[in-house]
Amino acid sequence: MDTSIVQLIQGMLAPGLMISACGLLLLGINNKYSLVVTRIRLLNEEKRKIFHQDKIDEIDSSRLSNIELQISHLIERISLVRNAVFSYSMGVALFIVSSVLIGITINKQTPTFDWLIVAFFYAGMFAVFIGIVFAAIEVWKGYRIVKIEISEVYKPVE
Repeated sequence: MDTSIVQLIQGMLAPGLMISACGLLLLGINNKYSLVVTRIRLLNEEKRKIFHQDKIDEIDSSRLSNIELQISHLIERISLVRNAVFSYSMGVALFIVSSVLIGITINKQTPTFDWLIVAFFYAGMFAVFIGIVFAAIEVWKGYRIVKIEISEVYKPVE
């Protein structure tokens, strides 16, 4: 096998692995996106059912305020998920560019793009890191929403 082809494949392997890793991160965060959207829709449906009742008692009123609080937190959460998806997608794009530049550099046998390759690769790593930060904050907020839901069920008896 030609040495330049082996070099090309080896050089493009690191960005390729990062593209694959970002794909797994995107798969997980897209699943989370679906779950949050589904939860918002379920809460809105429950809210509509309460509004269509003839009489809203104190328990229903309390539930409505709890639903509205949860929805406001879920809207914050969905924006964090959106930011994570955007960051991971940018990471993929930057890794693709660095991989293409590696291929061009090896085929042309010129180190002209070396600094650019490294810059795109590091930018891709930074984008993935930012996506991880958004995903971590989203998990934290998800826990807070569960506490809101449970607080309604486990109110202290007076």
